[in-house]
Amino acid sequence: MPIKGTDIQKRLPGTNCKECGLPTCFGFAMKLATGKLKPDACPYIAQSLREEIENLLTPPVKLVVIGTGEQALNIGEEEVMFRHEKTFFHPPGLALLISDTETDAEITAKIDKLQELQFKRVGMELRAELLALQSLSGEKAKFIALVEKVLSQAATAGIVLIAKQFDHLLAAQEICNDRKPLLYPITAANIDDAIAGLNERATPIGVQAEGIEELVPLVEKLRSAGFEQIVLDPSSKNLIEAIRDQTLIRRAALKKDFRLLGFPTITFPCFLAKEAQEEVLLAASLIAKYAGIIVVRNIKRHSLFPLLVERMNIYTDPRRPMTVEEKVYEINSPDAAAPVILTTNFALTYFAVSSEMEASKVPSFLCIQNTEGLCVLAAWSTGKFAADTIASYIKRSGIADKINHRNLIIPGYVAQIKGELEEELPDWQIIVGTREASGIPALLKRQKQLLELSGS
Repeated sequence: MPIKGTDIQKRLPGTNCKECGLPTCFGFAMKLATGKLKPDACPYIAQSLREEIENLLTPPVKLVVIGTGEQALNIGEEEVMFRHEKTFFHPPGLALLISDTETDAEITAKIDKLQELQFKRVGMELRAELLALQSLSGEKAKFIALVEKVLSQAATAGIVLIAKQFDHLLAAQEICNDRKPLLYPITAANIDDAIAGLNERATPIGVQAEGIEELVPLVEKLRSAGFEQIVLDPSSKNLIEAIRDQTLIRRAALKKDFRLLGFPTITFPCFLAKEAQEEVLLAASLIAKYAGIIVVRNIKRHSLFPLLVERMNIYTDPRRPMTVEEKVYEINSPDAAAPVILTTNFALTYFAVSSEMEASKVPSFLCIQNTEGLCVLAAWSTGKFAADTIASYIKRSGIADKINHRNLIIPGYVAQIKGELEEELPDWQIIVGTREASGIPALLKRQKQLLELSGS
């Protein structure tokens, strides 16, 4: 668990000197615990104590980075067992498996699919991040040819290199080291070769053993040699074992502060599943239960999208509602006679409504009121989307200057405020809209016809 401010305070000099910019050492300790200040902000902390505090502030699960630049995948650095305790920080990476026994056409098709299958959801770009390249033929030349093909055709994808032969891994790493690939597996059989051959200690490596207990001495040996970019694989044989192992590894790091298991993990539904549907179900379970990388054999639009949405939902911060900016949005190039719809700034509401408005092809305005990220019903029940707040927003939004009518469509779920809103906005006609976003296109088309008939 993350260290508390009170635990840090006990270690501080207690001078309350204010030189850190805060009135008390307790305030300084609280800022340290939340990551808003660094220990060196206090001039009276000795170097040994500074190092101790920095170690305490380090997340119990190590951050591992695969790839470089904006497309780098960050995994690990987690602090809680359950999302509601705080939040999960780094979503697991989804990797598509390609072996060197597949044909050129099959390889190209998989690369293209990884790059094409990208989705927009509540303003976020969702995609799979990694290609897992497997040396299945046992021939180094074929494996290198696969790596070279991926380097030339997939410029942004992260890479996982998989080969039982360590010399294959080294040869592949040499040609794609600038992409910072993950090398897998490092085992008891090749760990000495890995320590001797991998001079670049920042190289991410996947450690594989038969069970959690067997991972510990391997990790200890690697850390003693200076390796810190480590990913764990306890070789789970089925879903039950996988959930058990992922939970035990996470719990050992977070609850017991056992740093030798304080690393993200890699899992292989591709090897455990017998059919595509089972692979998707395994992947979904491992997204929910702590996997750092999930390798699948196939991705299709209808199966990848649910996995990406599940991952997004689990790894959004529950303390911060997803919101959009309060403003008047112009959809389909509206003119002064365009209909006007009002809703809240909850991101999911905005994107559901705006997408239906776009699909209608009807030029229109979408007025988004700031309700602190609450949906329509929640905002209404807390008084943030009531007649008085809506009227205040409409008056300051400037929408009246953009249109030549005074018709305002409100969500069907708050039909009960129609009368109150007409009292607050006496010059406006309030129209109760649909409850579901799917009814918006038909509503807008009817409203457009009515405005045209009225001569507005």
